[in-house]
Amino acid sequence: MERVVSDRDGITWTCIQAFSGLSDQAEHPEAAQVKGQEDTYWVVCTPSGGAQSVRLKLSSDWETAYSDEALLQEIERQSQ
Repeated sequence: MERVVSDRDGITWTCIQAFSGLSDQAEHPEAAQVKGQEDTYWVVCTPSGGAQSVRLKLSSDWETAYSDEALLQEIERQSQ
């Protein structure tokens, strides 16, 4: 599943858990898990405009637990 959020500059960010497109994801769900950090996964957010994609470390419930504002704050923090 992906999340789409827009920031105050009008950039639309599409976020998806890393490795979610792999054909063997069902066999290797740990592929996106951050090594040594239980319940933490890599999430990649790609912008619609000129900004660069960012890679975030988020809890496994990031799709539902993070508000749009919280997700944008994580993106902004990683972009610096």
